[in-house]
Amino acid sequence: MQMNDASVSIHLRGLRQRFGEQTVLDGIDLDVPAGTTLALLGPSGCGKSTLLKLLAGLLRPDEGCVMFGGETVADPSHCVPPEARDLGMVFQDYALWPHMTVAGNVSFPLEMRGVPRDERVAAVAQALARVGLEQMAARRPSALSGGQQQRVALARAIVARPRVLLFDEPLSNLDTQLRATLCDDIRTVLAQLGTTAVYVTHDRSEADALAHTIVTLAQGRVAQTVHR
Repeated sequence: MQMNDASVSIHLRGLRQRFGEQTVLDGIDLDVPAGTTLALLGPSGCGKSTLLKLLAGLLRPDEGCVMFGGETVADPSHCVPPEARDLGMVFQDYALWPHMTVAGNVSFPLEMRGVPRDERVAAVAQALARVGLEQMAARRPSALSGGQQQRVALARAIVARPRVLLFDEPLSNLDTQLRATLCDDIRTVLAQLGTTAVYVTHDRSEADALAHTIVTLAQGRVAQTVHR
């Protein structure tokens, strides 16, 4: 695996999250070494999505902390916002802007960072080439298949070479054969980039194919950890 110079380790210490009377996460301690992929497995309601939101900066923990490297990005007293965490996200529903071209969607994170146009064009071309869509830059998302739209979402997530990638069940809307193909593509991209990643899934085969460490959650706690 080629290490991304910008990749960073992730450390979770004593994370607890409550919604009203319900404790969704109950004392989570995890470490993700820089440049590796952690898969989070478990049934609906086990806390996977909540944990991903804490990593993304969409929630502040009630107890404990989230650290990227030596930096605390969230604890009960403060929460670094998502745009300041240098991360990319791939969602289940693609989350593409229909009025933009493929290239426009992929370029958007760079525009938000104020990257000059020439650099944006080169970075977008490289990201689309990584996912095999370099010939579709001028198309709209509505002209693409579901698998192609998810590839666009992946290209958008990696275009700025973030230090952390987060995946929220990105393949669950696709058929079995396409899921296997895209799983291979994601594995290849992660190996090429060497970016630290956290991948939420219900599918054990996806976790086995992608992750260095597989953590199973149950009732808000770590039930099993498998290092591969």
